[in-house]
Amino acid sequence: MRSVLTSLFFLTAAVLEVAGDAVIRKGLRGAGLLIIALGVVMLGAYGVVVNLVPWDFSRLLGVYVAVFATTAVLFGYFFFRETVPASTWVGLAVVVAGGLVIQLGPLLGK
Repeated sequence: MRSVLTSLFFLTAAVLEVAGDAVIRKGLRGAGLLIIALGVVMLGAYGVVVNLVPWDFSRLLGVYVAVFATTAVLFGYFFFRETVPASTWVGLAVVVAGGLVIQLGPLLGK
């Protein structure tokens, strides 16, 4: 149950961070200050949600980066209709592998 809750916190935080950045981007490109302010609130909420996971800070953000990177690439592909080059997918695989090493490393070292 704890790992499911952690996964939900990570996914929620990643969506808030990526969407918050996208909202700020939209605001900077003509939608106005109110839209930028909404993005700032979303980014603040991401910071709260990600820190609800009771892990050491370095492990927390090390693993979260893999979730964030995956979410960001998928947002770009599905919501912004971007063409994602093969090099990005390879780089994402490296980042996710790094997140797995950070997550599973303590289990393997015992």
